[in-house]
Amino acid sequence: QVKLVESGGDSVEAGGSLTLSCSGSGYSLSSDYAGWARQAPGKERETVAGITPDTGSTYFTPSFYRRFAISQDKAKNILYLQMNDLKPEDTGIYYCVTDPSPRYWTQVHHYNYWGQGTQVTVSS
Repeated sequence: QVKLVESGGDSVEAGGSLTLSCSGSGYSLSSDYAGWARQAPGKERETVAGITPDTGSTYFTPSFYRRFAISQDKAKNILYLQMNDLKPEDTGIYYCVTDPSPRYWTQVHHYNYWGQGTQVTVSS
């Protein structure tokens, strides 16, 4: 089975930064697609960013582009999300997700395996 555990969520002021990490078992960043999804309060889950296992190509939903960065340490099997210039609208639960063979790799919020999530709260 796949187990994913996120860490790094916190409460920060607007303009601040956070780094989220994801680790676990039953998956490999060398072979599985991975990414981050978010559920904002009262809204549907959405894609934040994705990364491919072969070339490390990345995708970002436009609202997060150039503020966030996704990276992976294949040797340690850890996925990261660097979050910069945080805004109140970034508030939500952030999930680490993986999928061995997604139909559309940029639609990260449809991936098969999800962690428990970590809360990010941004105050103005």
